[in-house]
Amino acid sequence: MIEPRQPALFLGHGSPMNALEENQFTQSWSQLGREFSQGGNKPKAILMISAHWMTDVVAVTAMSQPKTIHDFGGFPPALFAMQYPAPGSPELAQRIAQALAPMPLMQDQKWGLDHGAWSVLVKMFPDADIPVVQLSLNLNENAAFHFNLGQRLAGLREEGVMIIASGNVVHNLRRLDPRVASFDWAQRFNGVIRETILKENFADAVNYDQFGTDAQLSVPTSEHYLPLLYILGAKHPDDQIRIENDEMVMGSISMMSVILS
Repeated sequence: MIEPRQPALFLGHGSPMNALEENQFTQSWSQLGREFSQGGNKPKAILMISAHWMTDVVAVTAMSQPKTIHDFGGFPPALFAMQYPAPGSPELAQRIAQALAPMPLMQDQKWGLDHGAWSVLVKMFPDADIPVVQLSLNLNENAAFHFNLGQRLAGLREEGVMIIASGNVVHNLRRLDPRVASFDWAQRFNGVIRETILKENFADAVNYDQFGTDAQLSVPTSEHYLPLLYILGAKHPDDQIRIENDEMVMGSISMMSVILS
């Protein structure tokens, strides 16, 4: 039986508080979960790439029951109490190792699901009944490396695996300002990356540092931007590209999401 190809999604996740709140962003994530579960097309498993698992190798969660990681501070007790008890999938972890061979892939037994993963999944798939495997970000590698991994993982979409990446195109916590809708540099960088995506000029998205000061301010550290490149790499030639939640919050966080289906 041929599986329907699963979508690949980059979700701008923003604050962990979105896991508790109901707003336009969380409503969008909930709608995506419903949309991609219709007609018996619910994913068999999810491969998650989160901004919040940074390593110096490439690793994958390989346990059968990943823990919910509360990797933040200064938030209400209700957020620390949240659990997302989705099963893991050692089988999918092995399949990912096959897809990436001969590159070594560490089969991790310690990590789990960090808030970059569960804060969006709790809205998309609140029943937590889909196996989830998380792939780490090897920050020793350049942007092209991450795009290439997305290309090598794209075939999983044909096997019932939804690929979700979670981060933010613009993410500068030091410049957060609740009085500002959007800084000019953040708006310009977000806009130029949006255009590179819609025009499928992915090389410019990979080489984002060419955009000078706007890029330096928007991506002061790479971990929230790199997940996007996995999704662009995983694009199938006949995928439609959809942009959602294309808004800035607190001046320097982009909530833009990219849906490939």
